[in-house]
Amino acid sequence: MKMAVLVYEYPPKIVGGLGTYAAEITRKFVLLDHDVSVFTMNDDTGSLPTRELWRGIEIHRPLHIDVSDSLPDVIAEDVRKWERGGIHHFSKVLVYNYLTASKMVNELVRSEGFLFDIVIAHDWLSAMGGIAIKRELGMPFAFHVHSTEKGRTMGNGSEVVSNIELRAAHTADLIVTVSNAMRDELVGLGFPADKVRVVYNGVDPQKYSMSQVNKEKVREVRDMYELKDDDLMVLFLGRLVWVKAVDKLIAAMPHVLQKIPNAKLVIVGLGDMQDYLTRLAQNLRLQDKVKFRFEFVPEDERIAHYAACDVAVFPSVYEPFGIVALEAMSMEKPVVVGASGVSGMREIVVNSGPEQCGFHVNPNDPPDIAWGIINSLQDPQRKKLLGENGRKRVLKEFTWDEMAKRTIQMYNELLESQKAKKE
Repeated sequence: MKMAVLVYEYPPKIVGGLGTYAAEITRKFVLLDHDVSVFTMNDDTGSLPTRELWRGIEIHRPLHIDVSDSLPDVIAEDVRKWERGGIHHFSKVLVYNYLTASKMVNELVRSEGFLFDIVIAHDWLSAMGGIAIKRELGMPFAFHVHSTEKGRTMGNGSEVVSNIELRAAHTADLIVTVSNAMRDELVGLGFPADKVRVVYNGVDPQKYSMSQVNKEKVREVRDMYELKDDDLMVLFLGRLVWVKAVDKLIAAMPHVLQKIPNAKLVIVGLGDMQDYLTRLAQNLRLQDKVKFRFEFVPEDERIAHYAACDVAVFPSVYEPFGIVALEAMSMEKPVVVGASGVSGMREIVVNSGPEQCGFHVNPNDPPDIAWGIINSLQDPQRKKLLGENGRKRVLKEFTWDEMAKRTIQMYNELLESQKAKKE
């Protein structure tokens, strides 16, 4: 199969889980003997190659031009209200999509004779390019939805972005999403139910393994946050935005400390909440118990943090999947996850029975978050068993190899159905 994959972030430009997903899944496609061309964003300076071969994947990165000054005159009201940074971002997305579609249609297909079997676009950030390519070439179009604008913003987002998502959903021949919870959300938003399929994300259990991290590295991470040998490290790693409920996690710490006085919370990530979270920890007099690292850490550092922690906590109020939970499970750590609203983590994490690997909590209730943390840490033997069960679950259900095979199967079914319609 020859695939054109449109995805906003791709190595070395990675912003969050989407970039990790795209890098892993496309590599697995190549290893399964498929041809993959990726169309992604260049960086702000245009310093990345516009065309290169990397790990058997041909990557195209159009050079950006800034059209943001003209946008307020031609776009919808809710985008005109965005701050300058928002309009600039929308400008970059718009240009990336249309330059990508033009290059693929006019240059690669019509001039160079490239043949593609399917075009695949991820989220609204690449949806406009996918729609345009399908219109021009009549190619089967698979639209992957990792989250929605309404979900990400708790209902306060852009109608323009929501409309782009919905138009792509109706234009696409196949919609792939990351959890059953997400499928229900999409159908509720008006996505065609008969098109929606679910394939979970995965993790590389060879890379995310305790055997890959030496004791010196673990010691280095713990020293960075001034943790003593008997301190228990509670880890949050991710974007510092409201839907991640990091504020509620900090508010849970006084309850945790009543039962486990040697617990310390380490928060790693970037986002709009940084100043607020710092002030919250100060107001709760938790400066010695909550440690911040406001950085996007590379993957090897992320793995080392999982290795150093005693429990990983992700109390999101909206989390269509939650790849960080899988990563922590693969590292044999118990996990505490938000399990209300749209929560793919509720499907990942077993919270009772002999295969239990963590706890489901109400992300809006700090005492309930504390309950999950306390129950993960109080009994060393239970903590060890939860971690072991998480690793077993990853190996059985959530490897990238398995997810790539399931995704390819759905693409093949789409191509076969399209072929049958033409006959």
